[in-house]
Amino acid sequence: MIKVRKPGIETTVQDEGRIGYYSIGMPPSGAMDKYSYQIANMLVGNVRNAAVLEATYMGPELEFMEDTVISVTGGEILPKINGQLVPMWQALSIQAGDVLSFGFVKRGARIYIAVQGGIDVPIIMGSRSTYTTCGIGGYQGRSLKVGDELLIGNIEGNEVKTNIPLPESFHLDFEQIHTIRTIPGLCNYRLTRESHRQFFETEWVVTPDANRMGYRFRGQKLDFVPREQPFGAGSDPSNVTDLGYPIGSIQVPAGIEPIALLNDAVTGGGYATIGTIISSDLNKMGQIKSNEKVRFEEVTLEDALQARKELKEKLQGVSQYIEENVYMGV
Repeated sequence: MIKVRKPGIETTVQDEGRIGYYSIGMPPSGAMDKYSYQIANMLVGNVRNAAVLEATYMGPELEFMEDTVISVTGGEILPKINGQLVPMWQALSIQAGDVLSFGFVKRGARIYIAVQGGIDVPIIMGSRSTYTTCGIGGYQGRSLKVGDELLIGNIEGNEVKTNIPLPESFHLDFEQIHTIRTIPGLCNYRLTRESHRQFFETEWVVTPDANRMGYRFRGQKLDFVPREQPFGAGSDPSNVTDLGYPIGSIQVPAGIEPIALLNDAVTGGGYATIGTIISSDLNKMGQIKSNEKVRFEEVTLEDALQARKELKEKLQGVSQYIEENVYMGV
């Protein structure tokens, strides 16, 4: 069992997500940075979809009531066990009574805390992920609070060696200005040519309205091609007749402050989607803070598929390294 002494900021239980219910309006939730999430689980020998803790900006303080193995990945932070600094990106031994604590994330936005055996919460619609908007999944459908007690699941994966560092080439990279690759969206034609150009050339700033539902950006007003609005669409030029929103969709209500819709966002609505963030860069979006700068880079579907292939190959490299160096008996 794990006792929550301090909850950190927006610390929730997450796994790969609630897949298969998008058509009925249920977003997937799940880890915002799946790259860091998957590696956290690999390092402690967990099965692929084990539940972990995701914390935003500041980590929690956790007291472990039993011996276990943990790992911390994601944004750059200084983890401590019983007040002593410990490294990220490797398996760490925990003894009953140990206290894991953190400060604020230095670079990046989110950290992932994996525990051998996973966080044991009920499976709802195929997932343990927390969707706080509807209050389902995770621990009682909400972020953690002081005094919460988390159960640890049964160990089903590999026995691991602790204190084996993962090479830095597999750690996250953080940019001064984040480049987010984007495919033009279904309704990109609604933008004027000049605004299409401005969208990809502007240095956008993430506003404080940045959370698991979506990120809002400030930087440039965009104009839509004038037209008589179709039946069923609203009066705003950015309105369309309702359509579905893929994860990573970018909409621009009234042409002001684009919004990138993320893991906990609504699945459809009546705003034009001018672009879609490619799947491999959604991990990067999950590590961007408020007030940081973003440039959107226009890419093709072929570029997106190649980026996904490269990310898969990188994770395969991580898996191979861990199997050869961290898992016992391999």
